[in-house]
Amino acid sequence: MAAEQPKPQTRKPVLLSKIEAFQDIVTTAVIIPKEDGVISVSEDRTIRVWLKRDSGQYWPSVYQTMSNSCTCMSFNPETRRLSVGMDTGGISEFILAEDYNKMTPARTYQAHQGRVMVVLFVLEMEWVLSTGQDKNFTWHCSESGRQLGTYRTAACVSGLQFDVETRHAFVGDQSGQVTILKVEQDSCSMVTTFKGHTGNVTALCWDPGQRVLFSGSSDNSIIMWDIGGRKGTAIELQGHNDKVQGLCFASHTRQLISCSSDGSIVIWNMDVTRQETPEWLDSDSCQKCEQPFFWNFKQMWDSKKIGLRQHHCRKCGQAVCGKCSAKRSTIPLMGFEFEVRVCDSCHESITEEDRAPTASFHDSKHSIVHIHYEATTGNLLTSGTDKVIKLWDMTPVVS
Repeated sequence: MAAEQPKPQTRKPVLLSKIEAFQDIVTTAVIIPKEDGVISVSEDRTIRVWLKRDSGQYWPSVYQTMSNSCTCMSFNPETRRLSVGMDTGGISEFILAEDYNKMTPARTYQAHQGRVMVVLFVLEMEWVLSTGQDKNFTWHCSESGRQLGTYRTAACVSGLQFDVETRHAFVGDQSGQVTILKVEQDSCSMVTTFKGHTGNVTALCWDPGQRVLFSGSSDNSIIMWDIGGRKGTAIELQGHNDKVQGLCFASHTRQLISCSSDGSIVIWNMDVTRQETPEWLDSDSCQKCEQPFFWNFKQMWDSKKIGLRQHHCRKCGQAVCGKCSAKRSTIPLMGFEFEVRVCDSCHESITEEDRAPTASFHDSKHSIVHIHYEATTGNLLTSGTDKVIKLWDMTPVVS
């Protein structure tokens, strides 16, 4: 049964604008910094630049129809370089004019044999990183257009982030694991892999300041991987009832913004000391009352008792029976914003202060497929399966 969703908070995002008129889902869209503008790419084969007019409405100042569906993009505001991934495996690059009223083709990369899943332009390296359905991670020189290298991944990659300082690429794939790759000019090597999700990795977000990686998944969970001081520490965040579709980190306030397919927007306070969830312990009998579990035939026979179903306390990780874990509680510092199963002794130890929420919950009223947060304005963009882009003022909740 789905966990009960916490009620939305009184302080909530303010809907500023809607952008419509798409024929298909907007796969990626970004807010243009320091401009009242939005760039969108869509399955309807269009690349559009939307500028806000005096009327308050957004109108397309650029409307480019491509030969195939646009699957993803990366926009660099400093160079106004727009890199668009295509359904055919190519990446088309454009340079936008200073007034955002014109878009000039710059280069095309034939990067993949299948749909481009993620594209990322790294200005400091002059690299274009990309992943495709062909399970290849590739990087090209943006100046020469030459492919520098490729790396075969174990599964189709659906999330990609890059750390400029260490040249590490973080790739999340559809097997549920996150792999760290060391990328050189013309070579690539695997550093390590993180396994924590039971579903596809659907979104990644990297905070270079704290050296923390966030991964979202179709298993509805978010994991915070501390790659800095506490190497490998994994903190779970459980606050969604549907597939996590987007992650953004507001570093100035240390808040994580996450969105899911059911339209929920969750704002997580990451400026608190969070605890790792314990590993689930194995046992043949309840570690509280010592009643046998149903597979423990010997103890059932010796004690003449019927075996019980095994559960686990989410706070201590002990294997317990239903009678010894009948109570539920939120454990926000462990990431459990929903009520979860806890054993009787842990339930008694959790105080009302321990139950104080560390996240706020909001409803976007559309099924989200992509998000983008613009820190200088405090605005959030969400695009949904309803073929609508919504722009939100997040300052009431991200501050």
